[in-house]
Amino acid sequence: MTVLRPATPLDAGDVGAILSAWIDETPWMPRIHTRAEDISFAGMMVERGWVTVAEEQTMTGFMAREGAIIHALYVAPDARGQGVGSCLLTEAQHSADHLSLWTFQENTRAQTFYERHGFAETMRTEGDRNDEGLPAILYQWRRTPE
Repeated sequence: MTVLRPATPLDAGDVGAILSAWIDETPWMPRIHTRAEDISFAGMMVERGWVTVAEEQTMTGFMAREGAIIHALYVAPDARGQGVGSCLLTEAQHSADHLSLWTFQENTRAQTFYERHGFAETMRTEGDRNDEGLPAILYQWRRTPE
């Protein structure tokens, strides 16, 4: 069973490792930061109170969210396809009226995932708005009135 909880400073290493693993295994993603910088970035997000972690016996994924903006959503390699990302995203959708996030145009798996959860594409860029210089898509979600 997946448990969600706010991250603590001791989680920064695991959060950074999950982020680094995704970068390492994604051929089109340039590595522009060291693994140590990934951990430092994770620590900053945790310190700001943005990070929710998913865990079973170990950490299986995390989401970094600042209000309505989702900055990051990553799942550990051995936990992908098991509902961890859906659990994190659904929790965010239950606690917000609207959400927005960016994903890379190359990341078709993420696009399918977000669209399945009701997100709609609202803008495309050619890489001028991110550090990696990669074309990206802005997705937004709004709660539908009941």
